[in-house]
Amino acid sequence: MSEPKKTLLRGARILGGEPQDVLITGETITAIGTDSTVSGAEDATVIDAEGQVLLPGLVDLHTHLREPGREDSETVLTGTRAAAIGGFTAVHAMANTFPVADTAGVVEQVYRLGRESGYCDVQPVGAVTVGLEGKKLAELGAMHDSAAGVRVFSDDGKCVDDAVIMRRALEYVKAFDGVIAQHAQEPRLTEGAQMNEGVVSAELGLGGWPAVAEESIISRDVLLAAHVGSRVHICHLSTAGSVEIVRWAKSKGWDVTAEVTPHHLLLTDELVRSYNPVYKVNPPLRTEADVMVLREALADGTIDCVATDHAPHPHEDKDCEWGAAAMGMVGLETALSVVQHTMVDTGLLGWAQVAERMSFRPAAIGRLEGHGRPVSVGEPANLTLVDPAYRGVVDPAGFASRSRNTPYEGRELPGRVTHTFLRGRATVVDGKLA
Repeated sequence: MSEPKKTLLRGARILGGEPQDVLITGETITAIGTDSTVSGAEDATVIDAEGQVLLPGLVDLHTHLREPGREDSETVLTGTRAAAIGGFTAVHAMANTFPVADTAGVVEQVYRLGRESGYCDVQPVGAVTVGLEGKKLAELGAMHDSAAGVRVFSDDGKCVDDAVIMRRALEYVKAFDGVIAQHAQEPRLTEGAQMNEGVVSAELGLGGWPAVAEESIISRDVLLAAHVGSRVHICHLSTAGSVEIVRWAKSKGWDVTAEVTPHHLLLTDELVRSYNPVYKVNPPLRTEADVMVLREALADGTIDCVATDHAPHPHEDKDCEWGAAAMGMVGLETALSVVQHTMVDTGLLGWAQVAERMSFRPAAIGRLEGHGRPVSVGEPANLTLVDPAYRGVVDPAGFASRSRNTPYEGRELPGRVTHTFLRGRATVVDGKLA
């Protein structure tokens, strides 16, 4: 039997701390220290990590991989390549595929495709209702008992707007410590909506998407979760009012968690004045005031984690007039850079807190074993090495994703993932796919 491969990361700053050497042997971190204290590294491949920050592999709770059914926009292979480039070692694949991931058979198919792709772990998210139609519970128990071991369920893209269905779902998943991830959008309040309801929508004459459409569903669902004693997770929270509701629910001790996307931490509805459909997203870009509250809430822990809501679309679905364009934007390859720009470089978060919000917490919410682990001896070598001093202009032509619908094209962003390791195996080396 051959000796396990060894890799030595020399001078890496673990969670932004003092430089140390980190030895990876096989799939595991086997030593941490200085040149004089790390033994067994004589025959290791050495990577110069001076000035770079070492994080646990990032975990995304909210990724659209589109396969099966929309392979024109993304596949599990291309999506996991994009994830690896972005520093992710695990992603949760949303259920709005064709066919919908509402049975054990479909979630197992996605799970197997993830195992075969090899660029990151893929944990399927099961649909809450059959066909995402909001009328009948999907096979929640069968999906959990399948090879995919589903723990997160969501009709993302659509809201579970029927309170009785939502209550039953919360009751059902409680039996196996599952969680319902709610896309909070009251459908009657958003009929014909095209962007955030406010000054800009009034001036542009576009249908407004009011904050209360999100906040009313969150209010209902935190109360339902408390009543049932179950777990609810709020997807892509986007308004200041939503933050207050989640903060109140947490003060009660209820099992409520929430995520924010990188684009809601940076972009505002003022960008819609360009009528460029790349800025069309669900939930919509909100106001500058909302953005600032979201940043503060992520900093103080009211919002648990960052999730990309990576939503790839083919060129023809975005290169059209605003009203006809699809909603969503790609985000896996730029997420960490946007978080550095909005949260680290502004002094709101340190790198240890970034690890908490982009690895530890999402892994804990998804009950994902082997990910979101400390960077310490004996732990799985799921790791991300990032150069925070790097500055570069976003060029979607170089994306690993099959789609190019990024709102950051031509924008300078800080930071670059140089290396990603999945169980000790390099998936990204010097910023390129291994």
